[in-house]
Amino acid sequence: MAQQELNRFYTELLQDIRSEQLSNEEGGSLEQLFTTQAIALLSEGGETADVRISFHESIVPRNRHKINAYAIADNYETLDLFVTVFKCTEEPLRIQKSDIDNAAKRLLSFLKKADNREYANSLEESSEIFDFAHTLNASAELRENLVRINIFILTDGIYNGEIPSQKELNEIPVFFRVIDLNYLFNISEKEYIPIEIDFEQDGFEVPCIKADINNPEYQSYLALIPGHALVSVYEQYGARLLEQNVRSFLQFTGKINKGIRNTIQKEPHMFLAFNNGIAATADDLRLKKTEKGYLIESVKDLQIVNGGQTTASIYHTWKKDKADIKDIVVQVKLSVIKDKNNFTEIVSRIAEYANTQNKVSISDLSSNTPFHVELEKLSRNTWAPPVSGKSHQTRWFYERARGQYRNARLREGTTKSKLKAFDLKNPKNQFITKELLAKYINTWNEVYVDDKMVIGPHIVVRGSQKNYAHFIAYNITEDLSNAYFEDVIAKTILFRTAEKLYGIKPNSIGDMRYITVPYTLALLSVRKGSQINLFDIWRNQRVSEELSGIIYSLMIQVEQFIKKNAPGALYGEWAKKEECWLRLKECLFN
Repeated sequence: MAQQELNRFYTELLQDIRSEQLSNEEGGSLEQLFTTQAIALLSEGGETADVRISFHESIVPRNRHKINAYAIADNYETLDLFVTVFKCTEEPLRIQKSDIDNAAKRLLSFLKKADNREYANSLEESSEIFDFAHTLNASAELRENLVRINIFILTDGIYNGEIPSQKELNEIPVFFRVIDLNYLFNISEKEYIPIEIDFEQDGFEVPCIKADINNPEYQSYLALIPGHALVSVYEQYGARLLEQNVRSFLQFTGKINKGIRNTIQKEPHMFLAFNNGIAATADDLRLKKTEKGYLIESVKDLQIVNGGQTTASIYHTWKKDKADIKDIVVQVKLSVIKDKNNFTEIVSRIAEYANTQNKVSISDLSSNTPFHVELEKLSRNTWAPPVSGKSHQTRWFYERARGQYRNARLREGTTKSKLKAFDLKNPKNQFITKELLAKYINTWNEVYVDDKMVIGPHIVVRGSQKNYAHFIAYNITEDLSNAYFEDVIAKTILFRTAEKLYGIKPNSIGDMRYITVPYTLALLSVRKGSQINLFDIWRNQRVSEELSGIIYSLMIQVEQFIKKNAPGALYGEWAKKEECWLRLKECLFN
């Protein structure tokens, strides 16, 4: 049965990317479309974020190198690099170790080349990895803060062999992961694949006390984790250790706390007395009884809900200042969740009460808030006007919680005719997640709080997590109506039309779609927003040819402006700054 499910998943995956390739909206190579699908699943599972699909390959003998995508963490701590082994066979293929080793070798070869200023300068400005190569060379933040490189080897086959061993590049640890068809299938069925840490196998002793309470929801433990054990875990997983909503909510920086740094350097024996420790949750743990008491052997799905800054500060003081942390011990309040049905909700509540100092509460980021629930109801009950030439009406499917679209489709039945009927009413290209919703609305609405800009295209460019947190904090409304929903869909159509007009390589304006589209539409909204009839776009379910022409022309000018004015050719980095948006707004465009 499991193999049948896997084969079905594989067939649907191939069908999806083939139909996407044939559609007018996207195009592109099958390999890159598979890469996009795989990364979308990883992003939804919180394993990476804000990935740029950027293909580059050299097949010259003795100079072979390749990259399919990359992501630079918001705090510049982590670099996620992706390389794809794509077979595209009728049935899933067994991947050989040599395929994996070659992919790893080619991506490492690219990384070494891109780290060279001469190589970066030799790239064409239109190259998909031009911005990345220049950022790698010229970004002071990246040079100062980078502590971890993750190399993801993506494949549509099945791999059961060894994973390439950890390496170092310029004293930065490089970790390898193979994301094969089995992993993609598992992550598509679950919210995410949990982190599993084996302290005993890694040679660490973590003593703990089990709280003597009888609680159906959780079991509590108090543990003392050695500094070296904590930095080892943090070096490998970084911000992935932070509960996903906490990561968005705190906009985690990973910067060093000066007080913690001073204690480690001058009074390490006082650390336990001075520091409040960390709070964490877990799905399960394994204990070992000794003469002195209990030790935690291993823990499954460890998530830090409070104390991420403490963890990062210990790590950076050890890594950058070469501090001796053998005497550092950190106290941990660990809650193991027993109630698996309410696992996510309980973790979110524990995280919220552990973090009370910020404007937006963690529960606000949940998909169960009234705003999301009401918008979902509107999306299920509102039929879009029929498009010219088609007799049937369709809906725009708002997915407030992951998997709703797929589950709704499966509930219609498994026969081809029933699935086709569902697809006619709810086409895949009219599907919106809450992160996409935040992107479309924030692009169109500049927001100020006490003369401080809190929403603008520079926030959108920073990535889905940060943008979504800003959206929840500053840009949602309690006045949800049919008119609001229709306006949201009009903004969605505008954004997606602009993306289509911008194009996909090799038939595109350039390689800055993720920057140029939100900046262009934000400029259009500021300059001509009152003259653009969103209801007309909703009623016609498309953007007029005249407005499309204006958007296309403006995108070319906006892209040229950013390329011309970005310091050090760091287009992506400059576009994340408010200064870029303010300068752009002052410029006169045709």
